[in-house]
Amino acid sequence: MSELRKKRIVQGVTGGIAAYKAAELTRLLVKGGARVDVVLTAGGARFVTPVTFQALSGRPVWSDLWDARADDNMAHIELTRGADAVVVAPASADFLAKLAHGLCDDLLTTLCLARDCPLLVAPAMNRQMWENPATRRNLRQLAEDGIHVLGPASGDQACGETGMGRMLEAEELYEDIVAFLVPKPLRGWRVLITAGPTFEPIDPVRGLTNSSSGKMGFALARAARHAGAQVTLVSGPVSLPTPRGVNRVNVTTAAQMREAVMARVRDHGIFIGVAAVADYRPAQSAEHKIKKGKTQLTLQLEPTADILAEVASLDQPPFCVGFAAESQNLEEYAEAKRQAKKLPLVVGNLVQHGMGGDENTVILFDNQGRHPLQAGPKQELARQIVAHLAQLLRT
Repeated sequence: MSELRKKRIVQGVTGGIAAYKAAELTRLLVKGGARVDVVLTAGGARFVTPVTFQALSGRPVWSDLWDARADDNMAHIELTRGADAVVVAPASADFLAKLAHGLCDDLLTTLCLARDCPLLVAPAMNRQMWENPATRRNLRQLAEDGIHVLGPASGDQACGETGMGRMLEAEELYEDIVAFLVPKPLRGWRVLITAGPTFEPIDPVRGLTNSSSGKMGFALARAARHAGAQVTLVSGPVSLPTPRGVNRVNVTTAAQMREAVMARVRDHGIFIGVAAVADYRPAQSAEHKIKKGKTQLTLQLEPTADILAEVASLDQPPFCVGFAAESQNLEEYAEAKRQAKKLPLVVGNLVQHGMGGDENTVILFDNQGRHPLQAGPKQELARQIVAHLAQLLRT
């Protein structure tokens, strides 16, 4: 991951059992390419030591308001200068109360008051503390002050109870931080994406399908959401987690995928057809399992609907992006597909270069010609595809 490359983040950690999640968040932020300076309160150090955060961030940990390592002993000023964001996770009820009233009696609260960059907080507390009128009042004040609140979630708590107040998991916080920090070229757009294979039943246990992991489609859904779009993902049968903030619709057959797409497409300005839709289905599907015999089994097949072509031929079509997965003659076939279906953009790849894996090699085809992208992780390619799409929308 390199989506946070060149980003500087000050990560605050306050006192609470959720501080153990903060260590994983540090690791994810660093893995994403960010430079992370951890500011640990006295309460936070009761749960996780500075050594842990120093090992994970590769940088010294800050705790003391009077730390002489900073220029002029002003760590509360220097730490946030040039930072892209301050992220406090966990943010205790005490910290939120101080923040709401402008109190600063330690390094973290003081630098939050002195910052000139965005502040994001991830609350973590017992459900009664979360529901207390004082906390609700403080949160309203923080929202009015332009502070961004991430979560919390509902779930099991360290006190043995269940309810709101549980801090988001580190992976969820990372996703929200990335979505907050990266550019938003698709802000205001609604994007509909198909992903994965379809499965056309022969009988209750057998079927016809295409080889597809769904990874590229899911990566594009995540990238489009990070770019500011509202994303709906229509997915065939795959075992992939739904990208955070994406609305997922599960389908199995090509007919179900077409129905899901056509019911939603007029509400979306962009359609990206990544799914490997089966081109044929059995003309008849057996009600019960076909028993294995000594003779050959003959299937009569009929074509399935061409979802992308149908969407592109609407009277007022969305901006359509197609995918062409070929085993040979990629440029010829991909451009022919783009011309035949009148698509502004087609993403082409050879199946032997990325089918089912985490990396791929693709070429973008549009009215201006071909645009090869450097081979790399599908998530990075998805980010570049979304950026190219956004540029086409602008021009």
